[in-house]
Formats: sequence, structure tokens, C-alpha cells
Amino acid sequence: MLPQSNKRVVPGATVGRLPEYLQALTELSEAGSRRVASEELASVTGVRSAQLRKDLSYLGTYGVRGVGYDVSQLIDEITAELGLTQDWPVIIVGMGNMGRALAAYGGFGQRGFRIVALADDDPSIVGDSVQGLPVCRLADSLAANERLAIGVITTPADQAQQIADRLVEHGVHSILNFAAIALRVPSTVDVRRVDLSTELQILAFHAQRRDVAKGRRSRMTVLIVGVSHHSAPIALLESMALGPLAAADLSARLMQSGAITESLVVATCNRVEMVMEVETFHGALRDAGAALAVTTGVDLDELSNHLYVHYDDRAVCHLFR
Repeated sequence: MLPQSNKRVVPGATVGRLPEYLQALTELSEAGSRRVASEELASVTGVRSAQLRKDLSYLGTYGVRGVGYDVSQLIDEITAELGLTQDWPVIIVGMGNMGRALAAYGGFGQRGFRIVALADDDPSIVGDSVQGLPVCRLADSLAANERLAIGVITTPADQAQQIADRLVEHGVHSILNFAAIALRVPSTVDVRRVDLSTELQILAFHAQRRDVAKGRRSRMTVLIVGVSHHSAPIALLESMALGPLAAADLSARLMQSGAITESLVVATCNRVEMVMEVETFHGALRDAGAALAVTTGVDLDELSNHLYVHYDDRAVCHLFR
């Protein structure tokens, strides 16, 4: 490893790739690999080898021609650069499906992210226990944890800004935001937004490009049917909460319809949405409502009162709003 003075300021794009390098290196280490060539590591992580070598040079580390990089040493250097040698106390605010899934994920602790508090102001949730941690009111959680490094927001969008303001007032300078809203925070606060809808739109773009390249029709007829906190009471949404297996089951039910050719189910803490490529509108709408009712156990007549529907151009606008 070169002296500290040979390190340069690491660009943001490089920082975004370092976790991928670290994951790949960790897997190589667990498989018994002691050294790795830049071409091999680049192939595993999906980047060009020249880009990988440039990224690692910002850390002050250079591989040896014909020998490659020392896997263990490179893990240590990336870990240190990402600040993963420190202890980072984390609070998760919003104990819906997303919040509970994050709280149950065991990989955070291995990277130095220690979940110390779970918060939700819903009286029906306060007092629950998730992975041995009690769910408390946000005010109580903040009062009991003076030092919080990172706040994770998994609340509905209309609550997220207020939550962010309270976290910032408490001294939190890093926020991971899963809510579908752009937060307004001081310049001293770093926010990373995880927008699953945006990621799906990007995947849809690439899928359409592949279809065009294969000579398939370039224009899809899209139908979106869903229920959200804007269209239904919270109690109904909670009764319809879908985990990964239930969402996959719903998608499989949709594909049994002769009117639906492709389907994707988006299930978050504040909505369940079915995005479909369809042959006919009425048949697809009927089958989608029936599939959702069967999967969630909610009466179809009651469910129909709270569904929103977007079709064709309106569906595309909804996806890219």
C-alpha cells in the first residue's frame, strides 16, 4: 500500500462502485482466493478493467503486473475508505414491511452499521419487537439515543419530510430515504434516495430496447392497477401487506390470465401496484382485481372501491412522473 500522501480525492462515481468491489472481493476471499487480476475483478463487477484500475488508484493501491491485487489487503483498504471500520448507530423510522425487512437484515452489522432504534408513531405498532428491538415513538427513540449517525426513512411520502426535519434537528447528518419524495435538508446533511419505482423504470427501458433489437413490437400497452395510502385507508393497506413470497405469488396469478402478457408487482410500505403489459383492457383489469383479492384475502367488492387504474399513455406517464 502506498503512503497516505499518494491518495487522491475519490470521485463520487468511484465511491458508488467501491461497495461492489468489496462484495466481490469478500466472495473471492471466502472462496479461498488470495490474489485477483484486475480483469477478473472487473468481469465479476461488470466494469472495464481500465476503469477498475483507475478507481483503485484513488485509494493509493496499484496491482502488480502479472500478479494482480492482494485480495485481503484490498478488502482492508476499501473497508477503511468507506468508513466501515467504525461503528455507525442507525435508526429506522417506519415499521411497515420495508422497515421490518431492513431491521431483520443481518448484513448491516457485518459492515459496522448497528441498528440501535426502531421508531413509528402508529399506536398499533409501538411496543412491537423486531429482531429483539422494541418499536418506540420517534420522540422516545431520539431521547434514548443521543448519538445517531444514520437515519433510515421508510414511511409514506407525506410523512418523510417531517421525519427528516426531526432527525436533522437531533444531529443526524446522513439519511437513507426509501420514501417517494425528494427531501429538503441543509447542505451539511447527506441524503441517499432509494427509489424502487425509478429502478423498475430503468429496467423497463432496457427490456424494451432488447425487445426492439429482437424485432418484437416496440410499443407496449401498459395497464397499472394498484392501491395506495392515497386511495385506501391505512387499516386496509396494512391488511394487504405483501412480503416477497406473496408478491411473487400475485405476479404468478397475473400471468395465468390470457389477457396479460407480462407482469410486475411493486409492494412497498404504502402501496401495492401491478404493472402489466396487456392484450385487452377489460379482461386484464378483471383478472388483476381478482388476483389481488385472492392474494390479499380482501373482498373484491371492497377492494374495487379503492383501486386506481392507469392505462396506455396514462400508465406510461404514471411510471415516469
